[in-house]
Amino acid sequence: MGGATLGVLGGSGLYEMPGLEIVGTKAVDTPFGVPSDEVTIGKLGATRMLFLPRHGRGHRLAPHEINYRANVFALKVLGAEQIVSLSAVGSMREELAPGMFVTVDQHIDRTRTRRSTFFEERGIVAHVSVADPIDDALRRALYDAAIEAGGRVRDKGVYVCIEGPQFSTRAESEAHRRDGADVIGMTNVTEAKLAREAELPFAALAMVTDYDCWHPSEAAVDVATVVAVMKHNADLAIETLRRLSSRLPDPTKSPATRALAGAIMTAPGAIPTATREALAPLIAKYV
Repeated sequence: MGGATLGVLGGSGLYEMPGLEIVGTKAVDTPFGVPSDEVTIGKLGATRMLFLPRHGRGHRLAPHEINYRANVFALKVLGAEQIVSLSAVGSMREELAPGMFVTVDQHIDRTRTRRSTFFEERGIVAHVSVADPIDDALRRALYDAAIEAGGRVRDKGVYVCIEGPQFSTRAESEAHRRDGADVIGMTNVTEAKLAREAELPFAALAMVTDYDCWHPSEAAVDVATVVAVMKHNADLAIETLRRLSSRLPDPTKSPATRALAGAIMTAPGAIPTATREALAPLIAKYV
């Protein structure tokens, strides 16, 4: 699809993509506060790309400190038509070795304190479906791009999202495995839920860095191990994004782009004027 705009949530190293022209940066203020950092705007062929480092440049924000609402809202108002999330994860399965990628298709939410909806404390109620939180067409395009880039990629998998910033106990890790999780991380679920409320197709490339702490023959996960494998994964992730940019699906064909249709429960006349104005990028076409 020519002329598409793709929002990318990930590290600042993604800006080193071959052929990427950096157009500039944009500071965005939102009704939910400021995002993790300025959004870097780039152009790769016909695709406009919006990069936002979820942890801030220099990795300043822990997973529970990230202003997820501001991040997704900022990408929405800057014109993102779909979002791809790149994130480090632990493996819950023997066959998913460090260095592999997973294009996840399902989530389990084990977070406790996250603001994971735009619709609270503003006099408006909306219930969107996240039965299938990942856009299938975007996920398949991401999978194909990762394979083409030379990655070892698992097609589909369940991502369990924990609160963090601590890693799991061994008992928790085993419980997540029994619940059907394939990979474990601390960010992806919240981003996916907010992307759905923003009517943005969402897909995620989970990059395995370790075996979490369940694995009997591996040392307990530590930051040094994670960082070492992340550096190995970075080049493949960049190449995956570069190849994805030329094969993005048409977002208008995604069910996500109509997620709020019928989801807003509040009578239009009962929605406060301030809320209408603040949330206009999300709700204007419905109320």
